Amino acid sequence: MLQKVSCGTLFTLLFSMVISGCIALSPVKTEDEFGHRIDGVSDDGRQTILISPPDEAIEYRYFDATFETVSIRPARVSAQITEVPVEVLIKGSFPDSCSELHKVVQQRAGNIILVTLTMRRPQGAVCASVLRPYRYYLDLDGKYVIGSYSMKLNEASHPFVVRSTNQ
Repeated sequence: MLQKVSCGTLFTLLFSMVISGCIALSPVKTEDEFGHRIDGVSDDGRQTILISPPDEAIEYRYFDATFETVSIRPARVSAQITEVPVEVLIKGSFPDSCSELHKVVQQRAGNIILVTLTMRRPQGAVCASVLRPYRYYLDLDGKYVIGSYSMKLNEASHPFVVRSTNQ
């Protein structure tokens, strides 16, 4: 049985289909893609951390940062752009309520990148023993061409490849 449909209803239906098609076609960046960032607390309960200077009045103990996962995310290489930036998403957990990221140091020799990420904790502080999940976005220094690289973060090696958009 056929029903009569007004022009307004038909227009609304067609407009909705076009809009939903456009939304579906727009690229959505996933967590492993260059440029995807989450500010604040994410769905998995991780707080996005920025490194801030230490309080000059407090003495700290320094140690290598703890982390669980590392996602190395190069930007896309194209015919016009052959050298691209690379960013790293580091996920970890602070071991207590007082620890925080302190400093990151980078060194690069060709295709090898050495990164040291340190944490600080006030000396003599009594801190609650609670894991605090964090995420930290690190922009690697310099630009990278197509090829294989190895990033060593606090003694753990993480190989990665910069590929062209055709690969």
